[in-house]
Amino acid sequence: MGIDSIEDVVEKAEASGLKKHLENCKRDHETLDCEIQDLLKRYDDEGKEPSAVSKGMSWVKTNAKLMMDESDETIADLMTDGCNMGVKSLSKYLNKYKAADEQSKDIAKRLINLEERLAIDIRPYL
Repeated sequence: MGIDSIEDVVEKAEASGLKKHLENCKRDHETLDCEIQDLLKRYDDEGKEPSAVSKGMSWVKTNAKLMMDESDETIADLMTDGCNMGVKSLSKYLNKYKAADEQSKDIAKRLINLEERLAIDIRPYL
């Protein structure tokens, strides 16, 4: 969902710094996505997509807020909320699945770090 969320807003960002942070984070997410897909193949698992309801609600929230105010502040606000939700969800999974293999936990931790870093990097645009 992180990649989709960034794609939804990156072209609307006006400040070059904000756009750069979003593009860099998207690139890093894509790199991790490749690692995740490789790991899933190794375990002969297809993984699972976020629910259609979650995706739909995110899309509606993003587009409704941007229709009212298509500013860098709104983009930073939306992305910060998404990052915080991602960190919370991933942290819960790490706590729930303590016996997961180290490579899976490492990827989750790196994704948490990406989300935390983006939230910090875009604070000046709030």
